[in-house]
Amino acid sequence: MAKIFIINGGQAFNESKGLFNKLLTEWSGHSLTELGFEIRTTHVEEGYEIEREIENFVWADAIIVHTPIWWFQLPYKLKEYIDVVFQHGRGKIYKSDGRTRTNPEIDYGTGGLLTGKKYMITSSWNAPEGAFTIENELMDQTTVDDGVLFGVHIAMKFVGLSKLDGFHFYDIVKGLTPQRFSEYHKNYISHLKQIFQPLMKSNKKSEPVADRA
Repeated sequence: MAKIFIINGGQAFNESKGLFNKLLTEWSGHSLTELGFEIRTTHVEEGYEIEREIENFVWADAIIVHTPIWWFQLPYKLKEYIDVVFQHGRGKIYKSDGRTRTNPEIDYGTGGLLTGKKYMITSSWNAPEGAFTIENELMDQTTVDDGVLFGVHIAMKFVGLSKLDGFHFYDIVKGLTPQRFSEYHKNYISHLKQIFQPLMKSNKKSEPVADRA
């Protein structure tokens, strides 16, 4: 059975209660279980054991990270989670930075041990999509993945993970009407199926066939 590890990076802070990313985690877990995946979930704010989290990365075929964006960065508890889990994961999720002393200018970031595994990130924003797509607006036509999440993607690549197309939720504070909420739900579930059904099929093809008498 293909295995997915879901990380909920939402947390309560000021007016945020972390409810939207909790709901996304539930959507993901339910939908992927229906597709036949085995699921593990960590809610960062509830606490975790570092060694267990390292083992979750090693165990999974794919990792999903759900995160809100605060002040154009990850929430501080999710950032700390990545820092401590990856740092303590030497020998299990990465072996080195990939360089040699004889030629230290090349091959940086090629020491990851999670090659063959994949990851996906969702992000949720108060900002409208136009802040990223309209010329001279705040993000000046820089996408979420090429901007705010760029460093996260590099960290995932450093440990050997391959990127799957993510999903970004815009304008969820001021503009989340019941209709938009329903559309987001429908579109996100469709996205999950589009992204992960091929992974399930690929995993089944790779499973050993039992010997027949």
